[in-house]
Amino acid sequence: MAPSDGAAAPLPPYLNIDRENHPAVLAGGRSRDAVAARDKDAWLANFAADGIVEDPVGPSMFDEAGVGHRGAQQLSEFWDKTIGSTEKIDFVFDREIICGDEVAYIGKIVTHIGGHITEAEGVFTYKADADGKLVALRAFWEVQQAMESLRPA
Repeated sequence: MAPSDGAAAPLPPYLNIDRENHPAVLAGGRSRDAVAARDKDAWLANFAADGIVEDPVGPSMFDEAGVGHRGAQQLSEFWDKTIGSTEKIDFVFDREIICGDEVAYIGKIVTHIGGHITEAEGVFTYKADADGKLVALRAFWEVQQAMESLRPA
């Protein structure tokens, strides 16, 4: 229903998404920028106190129990055994889907490690809190497929 003064009613946020300033888009961008810069401190500072990383979601060689890495200490350990052990990580996202306080990207992550490259195709999600901090980073990719993509750089 239009306001009585004849002006059009403003669109609700879900019909008027601010893609450039969406908190999850910004938090996800800061996360990827910190990875590219090899800046562990900036990456950790981007998370809420109880933030979690599930990368990949479920059990893996990084998380045998499949419960994720929560809080500063576990996130720091995750960085050391994953991001910190790589030479470079490229984020190649084809699509962006924003819903509520989350954003999902469809594409792949290309990891350069030990003179080799792997590609993890999947869906990568970032959820931000009211302060713009990451509360969840979840990566849906299959370990076996990524391992099968291993090739010399």
